[in-house]
Order: sequence, then C-alpha cells, then structure tokens
Amino acid sequence: MEQDIKKSGHKIVKRFSRFSKRAGAEGREHIRENFIDRISHVKNVRLLILEWALLVLAIIMLSITQAFLYAESYAVTTFTSGGTYSEATLGRVNSLNPLFATTNSEKALSRLMFLTLSSVDYSGHIGLGLADSIKTDDTGTTWTVKLRDGLTWSDGEPITNADVLYTVKMLQSPSVISSYSSNMSGVTVEESGEELVFKLTTPYSNFSTALDFPILPSHILGDVSPNLLLEDNFSTTPVTSGAFTFKASQSIGSLGEKIVYLSPNKSYYEGAPLLDSFAIHAYTSTEDIITALNTGSVTATAELLPTDADKITSSSIYEKETALNSGVFLFFNTTSSVFSSKDLRKAVQQGIDMRSLRAPVGDESDLDYPLLSTQVDITDYPSLPEYNPDAAKETIRNADFNKETPINIVAINTGYFPALAENLKFQLENLGFKAETNIMNPGQDFLVNIIRPRNYDILLYEIELGSDPDLFAYYHSSQVRENGLNLSNYNSTIASDALLAARRTVDPSVRNTKYVTFLKAWVDDVPAIGIYQVNLAYFMNKNVRSFSSENRLVTATDRFEDVNMWATEKTSKNRTP
Repeated sequence: MEQDIKKSGHKIVKRFSRFSKRAGAEGREHIRENFIDRISHVKNVRLLILEWALLVLAIIMLSITQAFLYAESYAVTTFTSGGTYSEATLGRVNSLNPLFATTNSEKALSRLMFLTLSSVDYSGHIGLGLADSIKTDDTGTTWTVKLRDGLTWSDGEPITNADVLYTVKMLQSPSVISSYSSNMSGVTVEESGEELVFKLTTPYSNFSTALDFPILPSHILGDVSPNLLLEDNFSTTPVTSGAFTFKASQSIGSLGEKIVYLSPNKSYYEGAPLLDSFAIHAYTSTEDIITALNTGSVTATAELLPTDADKITSSSIYEKETALNSGVFLFFNTTSSVFSSKDLRKAVQQGIDMRSLRAPVGDESDLDYPLLSTQVDITDYPSLPEYNPDAAKETIRNADFNKETPINIVAINTGYFPALAENLKFQLENLGFKAETNIMNPGQDFLVNIIRPRNYDILLYEIELGSDPDLFAYYHSSQVRENGLNLSNYNSTIASDALLAARRTVDPSVRNTKYVTFLKAWVDDVPAIGIYQVNLAYFMNKNVRSFSSENRLVTATDRFEDVNMWATEKTSKNRTP
C-alpha cells in the first residue's frame, strides 16, 4: 500500500516539474517576441510615447494643484492661545495697589489686574463688572448692588461683600489719597442679605458710574490700617481679580524703569485669557518707548502721540487711532492772588490765541466746552468771546495785582503738555504778565504736592469726561476741597445748582436744559478754558490682535475691556464647507 502511494507521489511531482519547465520556456519566448524583439521599433513611436508621458505628468500635476487649492479654500489662519504680549507704558511703577494708581503704567496694571463693580463696555456706556445687578429706587438716593455668583480672587478665595465694604472704608479715610475717594464722599453702604445698599445724601441718576473703583481683598488687607495701606506688601505682590495676576517684576537701570510680568488669572469670571503672559514695560521717556518699538522689544504702546508716527521706522508697526472721552483744559485757580479776579480770567480767555496754542496738537479735535457732542444733544451753546489781545492787554494793564510775581503754570511731563505750557507762558508774557512753567512728573507726589493743595495759578491737565456727562466732580462747589476734583476751586451758585439738577433727572431734555444753564455760567465765569479732546494713538505690531476697533473707548485703559481675547500666536484651521 505504501509503495503505491509513493509511486503516485513521484508521478505527480514529475508531472508538475514538466509543466513548470514548459511554462517557463513559453514565458521567456513571449517576452522575447513581445518586448525584447520590439524594442528596436520604439523609435518609430517615440513621439506618441512622449505625448502620453506628458499627458500623464500633466494629470498628476493638476491633481496635486487641485488638492492644494482645495485645502487652501477650506483653511483659515486664526489666532490661538499662547504667546506673550508686551506693552510699553510711561511712568514709574511705585505701587501695584490700584487705589494709588497715578502714572499711566500703574493705571494699565490696575485695569489688567483688578475689577470694579461697574465698568465701561464695548459700546462706551457704563455696564457691569463684578456686579451682577445695579438698581436704584425712584428717588435716586438708594442704590442696591448684587455681586456675581462664584467670583474668586486669584488665590482662590471668594470675592464677597466684605471686600466692597472694606474698599469703601479705605476710600473714605482721610489717610488714603486716591483719585477714587471723591466717588464715595458722603456715601454710606451696608450689607442687606446678599446685597449691598448704597445711600446718598442727594439723588444721583448715574451713580453707577461712580462704582468704577477697584475692589481690594479684605481677607488680605482687613487688618491693615489706612495710613499703612500704601506701604503694605500687597503693593508689591497683590492678589488680583482681573484677567491677569501678578507673576514677577524686574527693575532695569537706575531711572525707575521696570518690567512687571503678569500671568493669566484662571479664576477670571469671563474666562482665562488666550495669552500665556502679559508684560508691562514701564519706561521713563517716550524716546525709550519709540526705540523699543523700532527694535521689537515691545509689542505695542498707547503712550505716543499721532505726530510721533514719523519716528516709527519699523515696517511691522502700524497705528490705529480712536477718540477718548477725555479733554485737556487750562484750569485757573480762582482762589489764587491773581486769578481770583474774574476780569483777569476773562482777559486771558480773550487774549490767548487758541489756534497758536493748539498748534502742537496737530489733528486732534478742538474742545471749546467741557461737554462732548457725543454726550449731550445741545444746539444752543453759549458764544465764546472773540480773540482780542489789545482789549486783554488793557484790562491786565489797569488791573490791581502784583505784576512782578510770575504766574505759576504747572503741567505734567508727558505728551503735548510741556509744549502747551511753553506756548502759554509766551502768550501770557505778551499780554503783560510775568510767567514761569513748572513741568512735573506724574505720580503720587504730583497729587500730594500740587493737586491737593492747588499749588498753581494755572494748571494744564487732562480730565476724564466719562461715559455720562456728569461735571459735578469738576465744577460743583462741594468739591472745593483737598480730595475733591474741582481743580479751579470754582464756586458758583448758578453752576452748582444746574449741575445738581442735571444729576437728579433722568429726562434727557431736562438735563440738556440744565447743562445749557451751567455752560453759560462756565463761559462767563471762566474757571477753565478748553483746549482739545484727546485721541488715543495705539502703535502695535501688525501680527498680533489687540482691542477691537469696534470698541468705543472712554478712557485709554478701556482698551483692556476685551483683553482676554488678545493674542500673538496664529494657527491654520479648516473651515466647515
């Protein structure tokens, strides 16, 4: 049996071997006949072969191009998370406590790190910050504020009513010198359940605009007395509530230049910013800022003037400009030995060549009145006196005052102010006065030594006119005090009554009527002279995203309203067809 199986196997193997040999021989013969022997004929059809090869190549290239274009049509470059944004600011950083922010550098840091109860929104109107709601009763004297739920400080502690109560207490202390103090003058606040109740001595239809003061953490500062608040460690390493929190600071050189590094605040109620970090580089001169922009050391700055555009040599920097609700005025100290005389104030009003004074400002808007056309709908503005230097000289020549004592003109050392002060000095001397200029650096010393004691005859100064046309703080007689903002010490019953009546009404037509009454007194009494409305010139790198051009800014720091959406990094993403 086994031998039969072996014989059958051998037969199968021999048969398969013969078949393989025959197939191999036939294959070689087929290749020889149909390929090798035909190679010699290729030259006869070479043109046809070339055409087919080119056609195949063209099809391949078209396929690749179509794939590329298809991908491009559904891809878009967009900003993404990551990166560092570095902004150059002007002025020293002496304190990170927001209540004492006076320089532009400190104000920028305050806005980035601290929130307020109310805040200007993208439309330029007052909106909500930490507050979930701000309501008033029918009288306008009682205001109720409720905080948002789930608010926390950067250290994880909750933001509570106790923080607001503590901050108001600090602002009302005579030991705390803050630009926010006047907002809380004569105001009482108490906790009622989950709400805070603010009670005013007189009705104020827009008290919500006064709630834009930064809130301090009572769990950190609760035991610190008002007179020690500025010196506390919080002023160098604060706990914050805004979009960013303090990371580190670095002093550079001996002139006060400093870099403050910020990190995203993961507890920020609007969501953590896209940026990995934000750096404020505080410079002491605009020349250094220009150099930093041109060399790429910083991303952007809001500290230059529109006329500085010619000094920017870097092709990666461009400027976007927007108007602010701020104005520069010439404030007379109406209690000084010279300008207590209304006649002398009117002589300056009549004798100053405003076109010459405004010349350094360039394209910025002239400002004749302390109210903006975007704030009120007034058509019958009172007329200003015509320029008449001869009449002004005669008034000054006949006036009874010490003509040997120079007029003290004070201005801060930034922007157009030094040039304005020198121009004003020249013109006053031409009218018959003696005059001197005192150009000072902005800061706490300026507030303490100049603003509070009204240590000037004329002050060239920028004031914020706000989202709401409320001039009470600047011209009402109750604000003639150290912590008040009545920089002219202006005391007029007519003006004060008109401002108070405008504050108390919510009827726009009634308010406009009261403001016309005030403006007539303001023009006639001349506590101040308007010079120009401020424009923000923002110079920035073309490859980053900063504040939206659609945002209407009231103050320069309102540019940070949408800072959590600023970005420096880009990526490519496919769009949905």
